[in-house]
Amino acid sequence: MSEKVLMKGNEAIAEAAIVAGCRHYFGYPITPQTEIAAYMAKKMPKIGGTFLQAESEIAAINMVYGVSSAGLRVMTSSSSPGVSLKGEGLSYLAGADLPALIVNVQRGGPGLGGIQPSQSDYFQATRGGGHGDYHMIVLAPSSVQEMAELTVKGFELADQYRMTAMILADGTMGQMMEPVALDDLKVAPMPAKPWATTGTGMKRPHNIVNSLFLKPEELEKTNFERYERYAKIQATEARAEEYRMEDAEIAVAAFGIAARVSKNAVDEARKMGIKAGLIRPITLWPFPNEVFRKAAGHVKAMISVELSMGQMIEDVRLASECRVPVTLCNRAGGMIPTPEQVLEAIVAAAKGGC
Repeated sequence: MSEKVLMKGNEAIAEAAIVAGCRHYFGYPITPQTEIAAYMAKKMPKIGGTFLQAESEIAAINMVYGVSSAGLRVMTSSSSPGVSLKGEGLSYLAGADLPALIVNVQRGGPGLGGIQPSQSDYFQATRGGGHGDYHMIVLAPSSVQEMAELTVKGFELADQYRMTAMILADGTMGQMMEPVALDDLKVAPMPAKPWATTGTGMKRPHNIVNSLFLKPEELEKTNFERYERYAKIQATEARAEEYRMEDAEIAVAAFGIAARVSKNAVDEARKMGIKAGLIRPITLWPFPNEVFRKAAGHVKAMISVELSMGQMIEDVRLASECRVPVTLCNRAGGMIPTPEQVLEAIVAAAKGGC
């Protein structure tokens, strides 16, 4: 049996990044993700890695750009306002087709908001995070074990598809402590990166990493090619957990801490004779459209449970092709829905209410 250690979600992310081969971390402290930076500050110098607290989030994301250009695994982390500051750099990474891992442990907003957990950066993450036509792979853990596992997966997907991956966790996931089996983490060999700026040794042409295309036809061609890659990712990498969905008549959609709350509510609804089930998207981009499309063929209603004013609900409606009513059960500003609140929404949906 694998040995388990008790860790915070933020610490699990940091340790998993090291296991995945990341030796370069650039960041800036902000609650509720500061433990990631603190962990890296202690660990990186001991293993020959680089930890640097940048002068700003803007500086940190550009340092990520530089290390990724050299073909190395690199990450940064922040919380909501800090990720906004990184937005331009995220777009530059996408424009240069550079792999990297970004972690957003979300807090309430907009603005400085508060330091309590939120899921209100969903639009920002799943729609790119910065300017231009691009996507990031967005992974949503709902346990500390998944914080570690999806960190490794994020690095691997980023390298495989030459694009940025993001761990989108709410503050609760970052701060809660659970047993983690780090020995169970499986890391695939890092792929060759012939495009990297590693020096030519006079044996090959120079590599250039750049996101500037002054000829519009060249930029158009690049964007179309990039979206062909995105289409492949949408077809092959979408992931979701289905819980008690085999005969469900009411489907609850939730991720992160909201999914854990909702699972309890589903169990209570079943005890009341209501056939409820849960769909938990693990990839927020690509969104698991097929799972929701299939569910829409046999459920009577769907409920999107969120720590926001309602963002994922739009993707739930699109994925279910508007064939069933989709309602919102939510808290905002750092508040978390209770199982009782979700159960009330399930009961209302079962009765045909909103």
